[in-house]
Amino acid sequence: MFLTNCWYALGWSEEFVSQPLERIICGVKLVLFRRADHSVATLSGVCPHRFASLARGKLLDSGNLQCPYHGLEFDSTGRCVHNPHGALPSSVRLRSYITVERYGLAWLWWGKSEEANPALIPDFQCLLDPRYRTIHGSIVTHGNYELVTDNLMDLSHVGFLHAGGLGGDSIQRGKHEVFQSGTTVQSNRWCPNAPAPPVWKALMNNYDKNVDHWLDMRWDAPASMLLDVGVAPVGSDRRDGITQWGAHVLTPQDENSTLYFWASARDFALDSEETDRQIRLAIEWAFGHEDKPMIEDVQRNMGARTFEEMKPLLLPFDKGSVFARRMLADLIAGQKQLLPTATRSAVAPGRRAINE
Repeated sequence: MFLTNCWYALGWSEEFVSQPLERIICGVKLVLFRRADHSVATLSGVCPHRFASLARGKLLDSGNLQCPYHGLEFDSTGRCVHNPHGALPSSVRLRSYITVERYGLAWLWWGKSEEANPALIPDFQCLLDPRYRTIHGSIVTHGNYELVTDNLMDLSHVGFLHAGGLGGDSIQRGKHEVFQSGTTVQSNRWCPNAPAPPVWKALMNNYDKNVDHWLDMRWDAPASMLLDVGVAPVGSDRRDGITQWGAHVLTPQDENSTLYFWASARDFALDSEETDRQIRLAIEWAFGHEDKPMIEDVQRNMGARTFEEMKPLLLPFDKGSVFARRMLADLIAGQKQLLPTATRSAVAPGRRAINE
């Protein structure tokens, strides 16, 4: 059902402040808070006494987490250190999870602590690159995380579901290529010599000539994607246009609910708060009012049936999502071992390398 010995995103770093925060990951309730040294502690989120949610408790000046029901206190390692009613239940311990912060996100190792490997955190270095301006956010989608992956790995829907905004007629006519390197899957679209989609035309100062448009999506298990997307004057180098790197990081809450962390890093209008606002509105509209209702509709139509049980019609442009599904299934089954993010060793003239 869910991949283990991998990293799941828990939230943006600024979400973890002075109060405990609850997350449900792969059906398991967790509680998170910052230690005195500012690192993030992640513990099992249910008190072993009477099963209260610990995120409803208090983070004390001592650094201990106090259960809201009967006042048991747990330190940041999960050990019960105080019982206000008498003898200390010293054998009681909450499970503690390895958590690291990278690229502005807190990441949880879902597996044996001794096997935690930070090298397996997907590469989102572009979010920290000083050449770009980055904004981010999150959304909850009531659909299985693989349905959200399907939506992102197959961008042929952009010309229809996002028509009049992110989408344009050229996208479905563009060249689509899919390739695999290690356990990384790349699904790329190249859409030359066509009018820019409306959002991109506006971001390019209402450029009224045809453009070359690219949408290159990288996937790493279990569900972390990086989109290199932009427009440039026809026949020019990508650097002559404008680019956004879009992070799409999915964490399953359970079988039918997904935490969706997004970020946009751009190489233009670097000092413009108005451009921040425009991009945020475009992203939140596309994700929240177009993608999200469609994915949730699909989930309702599937009911309790699996993707395979639905016997889906597969079309040529589904190749990227099919590759990702097959890779994830092989990893869950233990037939493959998760590898660090792969990068392209070469790209076509005028096209940007994913690790540049």
